[in-house]
Amino acid sequence: MRLLRRLVTTLMVVMIFGVLSLVALVVIRFAHDPAPAIPAEITLPSGTESEAVTMGKGWVAVVTTDQRILIFDAKSGALRQEVTVSSPD
Repeated sequence: MRLLRRLVTTLMVVMIFGVLSLVALVVIRFAHDPAPAIPAEITLPSGTESEAVTMGKGWVAVVTTDQRILIFDAKSGALRQEVTVSSPD
């Protein structure tokens, strides 16, 4: 009976440590600045804020808060294409 009590206590301590570790990991992971990092050679148009950034081979796409996708050349930072995203309404 003592062995079973020790095993249950050990399991409880391990589970508490695991839950605390997961909470700490989530807090550390999401405690950063929510604005995505844009490469230094890219300059967004004035008044535009980035919502998401993705990179491909030779290009960088920036999704803006005003529902546009701006595609820039990765080397020169020149705007290649602008796509307006329309809502399904």
